[in-house]
Amino acid sequence: MARTAKTHRLTALALKKYAEDEAAKAPLHDGGGLYLRKRDTSLHWVLRLTDPATGAQQWHRLFPDDPMGVYPHKSLADARAEAKRLWATRSDGIDPRAERRRRIEADREAREEARLAAERRLTVRKLFDRWAAIDLAPRTGTDGRRLGRKDGGAYARAQFERRVFPKIGEMAVEDVRRGTLIDLLDTVKAEGKLRTANILLTDMKQMFRFALTRDLVMRNPLDTVSKRDVGGTHFERDRVLAEDELRMLNKALPESGLQPRFVSAVWIILATGVRVGELLGAAWADTHRKPAELKPAADKSDVKLGYVDLARKTWHLPETKNQRDHTIHLSAFALAHFEKLYGLREAEPGDSSKAVAWLFPNTALTGPVGSKSLGKQLSDRQREPSRRLQGRSKATSALVLPGGRWTAHDLRRTAATMMAGMGISGDVIDECLNHMIESRVRRTYIRDRRFSEQQKAFDALGRRLTALVAAPPNEPRRSRAPRKKAHSAHDITAVE
Repeated sequence: MARTAKTHRLTALALKKYAEDEAAKAPLHDGGGLYLRKRDTSLHWVLRLTDPATGAQQWHRLFPDDPMGVYPHKSLADARAEAKRLWATRSDGIDPRAERRRRIEADREAREEARLAAERRLTVRKLFDRWAAIDLAPRTGTDGRRLGRKDGGAYARAQFERRVFPKIGEMAVEDVRRGTLIDLLDTVKAEGKLRTANILLTDMKQMFRFALTRDLVMRNPLDTVSKRDVGGTHFERDRVLAEDELRMLNKALPESGLQPRFVSAVWIILATGVRVGELLGAAWADTHRKPAELKPAADKSDVKLGYVDLARKTWHLPETKNQRDHTIHLSAFALAHFEKLYGLREAEPGDSSKAVAWLFPNTALTGPVGSKSLGKQLSDRQREPSRRLQGRSKATSALVLPGGRWTAHDLRRTAATMMAGMGISGDVIDECLNHMIESRVRRTYIRDRRFSEQQKAFDALGRRLTALVAAPPNEPRRSRAPRKKAHSAHDITAVE
C-alpha cells in the first residue's frame, strides 16, 4: 500500500554538494524510500521497495529507459513526482520492477519480430549468398565425410546470375510465387536445355527449403513441383559399345583428328574403367614435384590426382569420388598406351632437365587439362555437319558408331560389361571400378579389396581388348530387300 506520510530531507544545495564531493559514497535518502545513488560517473534516482513475494529489499531505478534520467537532468522535484506515481501503482497491486521486466520482454519480442520481418524481406540474391555460404561451401563433417559442393556453389551461382538474378534477384523472398519460378524454368525449357532446367529446379528447391527451415519464408513455393513438370524424368544412360563397334573405333580413332593423347585416353578408360576426372588428373610417379605442388593444380582443373608407376604396373589414386583410395593394376594392353603417353612427355617450361608431371598437361604445361576436355573432343566428332561449333573439329562424324552417340563414361560402362561377359564376379568388378559399396554391412565389415582378383580381371580385360583391336571389323551386311523398304533407326545403311 502507498505510504501516507513522507519526510523530505534533501534540498537542492545538499544534492549539489553530494555531486561535487568525490569522497561521498553513501546514497542520500530523501525519505519515503527515495534515494540518490552514485554509480560510476552518474547519479541515479532509485526507490527502495520490498518484494511482495519474498519480503526482500530491492532497488528500483527511476526513469530507467530515459538516457537523461539521471541527476541533474532529473531534478529532485522530478524524482519525488515519479516516486509518488510508483507508490500509487504499488497500492494498486502493480510491482514496478515486474512491470518493467514485462515491458523489457515485450520490447525484445517486438524487436525480434521486426528482425524476422526484415529477414523475410531478404532479397533472392542475398538468400542465395547466405545459402551458398552455409550449405554449399565445402567442409568436412564430424564423421570425416566431405559436405557441401566441391566448387563451393560456383556452378549454381553462374546459373543464378544468368537465369534468376536478372529477373528476381532484388525481389523479396517472401514475395516470390511459384508461377514466377515456373516462368524462369519454362524459359530454360524453351531453349531445349532440359537437364539444365532440372538442375536449376533442384537448386532453387534446396535454397527455398533452406529458407523455410530458418523461418525466412512461410512455405517452399516449389515443394509440389517435380522434374516431370520441368525437364522431364532423368533416365540413366545404358549405352555400351558392342565388340564390333570397338573394332570400328580402333579404325576410326587414328583418322578422327583426335590428339594422340586422347586416342590413348579412350583405350585406357576401356582397359581400366576409370572415371574421366581420374584419368585426366594422372601424374607420373617419377615426377620431381611433390603432392603439395600438384594437388592445387588438379583441384583447379576439377580432376583427381593419381600416380602412374610404369615399373610397378600400377596407378594409385589417393582420393576418389567415393572418398577412398584406389590402386589399379595395369595390364599389358593398358601399359602399352601409357608408354605411348610417356613418349609424348614434354620438358617443363624454362627447365629442359625436368619433365612435366602430368600425363594430360594443359597447353601452358602448368597443370592438367580440364575435366571436360576429353568429353568435348569426343562430342565434336559425333555431330551433324550442320551443327559444327565454330573453331572446333571439322571431322564432325569421325567417331559416329552404329549404336548411337557415346561418351567417355560409356567406355567405363563398356569395360564393366566386358568383365561381366567374361564371367568376372560383380563384387570384383565393383572393386575394379572403385564403386561405392551399397551394402552397409559389406562396407563396414568386409575390408578386403580383392587385389589379386582385380589383377586377374584387369589382365583378362586387357587380353580381350588386344584380341578385339587385332581383328578387323565385320563388314556390314547389305540388305537384299528393295531400297524403298523402310529401315530401322539403327539400320547399317546409317554408317555406310
